[in-house]
Amino acid sequence: MPLQAPSVATGDACRAAPTLVAVLERELLLTGIGGQGVQLAAQVIARAATLEGRNVMLFGVYGGVMRGGNSDATVVVADDRVQAPPIVSHAWSALALHPRYWGPMSARLIPDAVVVINSSLFDEPVDMPRVFAVPATQVATEELGNPMAVSMVATGAYIALTELVSLDSATAAMEESLPAYRRQHAQANAAALRAGAGLVDARAALAWASAAAEAPA
Repeated sequence: MPLQAPSVATGDACRAAPTLVAVLERELLLTGIGGQGVQLAAQVIARAATLEGRNVMLFGVYGGVMRGGNSDATVVVADDRVQAPPIVSHAWSALALHPRYWGPMSARLIPDAVVVINSSLFDEPVDMPRVFAVPATQVATEELGNPMAVSMVATGAYIALTELVSLDSATAAMEESLPAYRRQHAQANAAALRAGAGLVDARAALAWASAAAEAPA
């Protein structure tokens, strides 16, 4: 998704007193390895937020190895113009599908960040106060019979927990995000989103409710 260019004031606008607007932003860091669907998960959440009328920044990073290399992404969702830089230093939440590159990403989270981990692959506990363990690989493989749906299971759980976007918007965004040659996977991905949502306590870590509480009076 295109990055937003900074606006430049000229003429009378330069002499006018600036108006400070509090922008509510929620940052999501995603990490995993190639082949897990990290970039698709990021696109689904980012596109869903735009469908709901919010401003979004999406920044993906992945290595040259299709399977097994690092795959990270950053999504920033805001109720106004996004102010965060492409590489955020403090994030509100994380979605970790694999522990291999978790260490560097965890250092960029705020102390009480909302963290969803793929507990099927994390052997060591994550020592943070708001960690939600979701057996995404196990559910995708054993219950859904679809090993490629790991990211959609985890994404469904994250959405149910935070309501950063709605599940309906995420489903529509997923369908839009799939290239033509993968459209046959849309129904299975939608089932994976719903399965993931059913693995957690809904609304346990609401994004926008807590954001409103942080806004200046």
